[in-house]
Amino acid sequence: MPVSQLLQQPLPHDPQSLLRLAAHAMFQALESSAAGLMVLDREHRIVWISEGYKRFLPALGFGDEREFVGRLVEDVVPNTLMAQVIDTGQPVLIDLLTNKAGSFLVSRLPLRNETGEVIGALGMVLLDHPETTLQPLMQKLSALQQELTEARRQLAAAQARSRRSKHTIASFIGSSPAALEVKRQARRAAQTQSTVLLLGETGTGKELLAHAIHAASQRADKPLVSINIAAVPETLLEAEFFGVAPGAYTGADRKGRDGKFKIADGGTLFLDEIGDMPLALQSKLLRVLQEQEFEPLGSNQVLAVDVRVVAATSRDLAAMVSQGEFRADLYYRLNVLPIRVPPLRERVLDMEALVESLQEDIARRSNLPHKPLSTDGLEWLAAQLWSGNIRELRNVLEQASLMSEEAVLTARSFAGMRASESSWAPMPPREDSAAESKQPRPLPETIERVEREAIAHALKATEGNRMAAARLLQISRASLYERLARWPDLSV
Repeated sequence: MPVSQLLQQPLPHDPQSLLRLAAHAMFQALESSAAGLMVLDREHRIVWISEGYKRFLPALGFGDEREFVGRLVEDVVPNTLMAQVIDTGQPVLIDLLTNKAGSFLVSRLPLRNETGEVIGALGMVLLDHPETTLQPLMQKLSALQQELTEARRQLAAAQARSRRSKHTIASFIGSSPAALEVKRQARRAAQTQSTVLLLGETGTGKELLAHAIHAASQRADKPLVSINIAAVPETLLEAEFFGVAPGAYTGADRKGRDGKFKIADGGTLFLDEIGDMPLALQSKLLRVLQEQEFEPLGSNQVLAVDVRVVAATSRDLAAMVSQGEFRADLYYRLNVLPIRVPPLRERVLDMEALVESLQEDIARRSNLPHKPLSTDGLEWLAAQLWSGNIRELRNVLEQASLMSEEAVLTARSFAGMRASESSWAPMPPREDSAAESKQPRPLPETIERVEREAIAHALKATEGNRMAAARLLQISRASLYERLARWPDLSV
C-alpha cells in the first residue's frame, strides 16, 4: 500500500502497532525516494533489492536479480562496506562508493531485533553518479585527496631524510696509522651484511663510524635507526625494540606502535652502549639477530625483518661474559666484525687536523670568528691524557674559544681555565732543564715520555696489577699490554 494511503488509515492506539506502521511507512518512503535499496541478513547475504537497484545489475555483471540475490555482498559489490556494518554494528551514514557500476552516494544502517542484536543491514543508494549533481563538492573532495596524498609523500620523505646517515668514512678525521686502519676496517665492513661491533672508550667517534658504515653500504638509501640502550629505562626497552601491539596493555596506543627493528627494516639498526642491555632482553635480541624475526609486545604474530645491526660499547664485553653479566652466545653473535676505535691519546698525529675541524664547527655553530691555535697551544693539548677523548677535546676548545679574549688560542688560553669547569685537569708541570725549556723536545718523544711516566706510576700504585692499572689510566687492558710490549722495562 502506498505511503499516502497508509497515512489516511485510522492510526492504532497501542505504541507497538504505531511503531510498526511508522517503520513500514518509512521503508516505503525510502524505497520510492532512494535510487536503490538492498537488505542483507546477518551472514552478509543479499535477501532483497528494490526495483531501483535492479538497474545497476548489468553493470555489476548480472542478468537478473535471481543471480544476484542470495550471494555474499562482498562477492558481488566491489568496495562495499556492508559486511563491516553488520560485523561492527556501526552505521556508515554518508559515503562515496566507486566501483565498475559507477560512483554512488550511499548510506548503510545495521538492522537489529527487539533485543538489540544485529540481524542484518540496509544499504541505500542515495544518489546515482553524484559527480554530475555534486560537482563542486566532488572537486573539493578531489583537491583535498590530492593535498592529503602530497602531505603524506612529504612526511614520508622527511622521515626518510631524518633516518639517513649524517656522516661518511671521510668524516672520521685523521691520517695517522691508527685512523687509517679504522677507516680501512670500516670500508671493508660496509661491503658486507654482517654484524659490526665497535669497541672503544666514550667520545672516540663510534656513532660517527656507525653512520659512515651505513652510508658506504648497499643499505645507504634505507633507514638508519639509532637507539642508546643506556638512555632508555629497562622497563621500556622491549617495547622500544620490538614495538607494541594495539591494546597490549592498559594505556597502550589503540593503534599500536612500531619498534626500532620494524622502523629499520631494510636498513641498519645502531645499538649504542650494548653493554648496558639487561640480561633478560639479551636472549630476545639474540633471536632477532639469528632468525631475523620477532614478536611485538602483546602480540602472537611473528614479523620478519631484514636489518643489519651495528653495535657499540665502551665496556669490556669479554670481561662481562666471564663475570656472567653478558650472554656469551650474544657476544659471539655481535663480535663478527669487531672494530677497535682508538682513544685520542693513541692518535696524537691527528691532533692538529682534529682541532682544525672542531674549531671550524665551533665557529659555525657559535657564529663567532674562527680562532687559530698556536704551536704551544697545540703541544699543550697533545700532552693531555684526554679521558673523554674527542668529545672532551671539543668541550675544551669550545670553552677556550668562548672565554678567551685573544684572537689566537695559546697554551695560556687553556691553562687559565679552572679544572672545576671541565672534566679534565692539566698535566702537572715538569722540572725540565733550562736547555730543554729553550729547545722543546719533538712532539712524539714528549708523548712517549708522558705515557711511560703515567703507566709506571699506575703500576706502582696498583702494585703491578695490570687490570687495576688499566682502569686507573682509563684505557683498555689491550692498550696497556701493547705499551708494555714496547717498553718491557716497565713490566713488574
